[in-house]
Amino acid sequence: MKKLNFLVSLHTRENDFQIAQAAAAEEAAGQSGTNVETVFADNDAVNQSTQILQAIQKPPDSRPDAILVEPVSPTALPQVARAACAVGIGWVVLNRTPEYLRELRTQTTAPVFAVTSDHLEIGRIQGRQFAVLLPKGGTILYIEGPSQSSSAQKRTTGMLETKPSNIQPTMLKGQWTQESAERAVASWLRLATSTSVVIRLVAAQDDAMAMGARNAFQKIANEKERARWLSLPFTGCDGLPGTGQKWVREGWLTATIYIPPLTGRAIEVLTRAIRESAQPPENVVTESHSIPPLDGLVPYSMPL
Repeated sequence: MKKLNFLVSLHTRENDFQIAQAAAAEEAAGQSGTNVETVFADNDAVNQSTQILQAIQKPPDSRPDAILVEPVSPTALPQVARAACAVGIGWVVLNRTPEYLRELRTQTTAPVFAVTSDHLEIGRIQGRQFAVLLPKGGTILYIEGPSQSSSAQKRTTGMLETKPSNIQPTMLKGQWTQESAERAVASWLRLATSTSVVIRLVAAQDDAMAMGARNAFQKIANEKERARWLSLPFTGCDGLPGTGQKWVREGWLTATIYIPPLTGRAIEVLTRAIRESAQPPENVVTESHSIPPLDGLVPYSMPL
């Protein structure tokens, strides 16, 4: 039997979850007896589209059997998806469920499906963490992912559903990286409005941005002010063993949310679908959970 070849297209090398996605793809490929090539788009939708189209346009014996893509673009590359399916290449969308999938599945025998995290539930878990950590409420600094990211939008929606009414978020924007969150927080600290409220918790939609926020506070010149910020609870999402979980154990983060990398599950489903000539379910959803468990969190007491 021919050894299957998959192309995995991810956002950036500057994010620990994306690096974990690449590692999970390699591990799953080894277990399933397939080959994977991973490319990074550097958070550029045009670059991502170009990289994938170049693979689609190769001679038939050099093309991938399927493409797994975590789209930078909010539209999830519908024209590129159609180009792939037109030449019999499978198409798997990670972390997004674009509407065009249903139509594509009726037009090709190649596997077409999505593997996603439940971003609404991830947001809900984070809102529940806030409820435990701040039983008396207060204002939190909340760093979202990019405006165009449906994952970020859903996490915010979920968080707002479950956070208590006595917790008010002050929103900042990041790009899923430590550096972007550090810049956002540093810019916010220069505003007069940053001193008009008492922040009781700092949260981000991924662990990298939570640590970026810590980096910004670490650079505050006033020792007393710096210590006050760094004494707050910091929470994130992703919860990978070598980063988020480690940072919780070391005390840099108070809590995180474990989000399993999607590529391993995607390659498992994809390989089976190709070998059995079957179309898998349209959307495969992974499960996330709080680290520590919600009943293991300790309410935060503001120092006098």
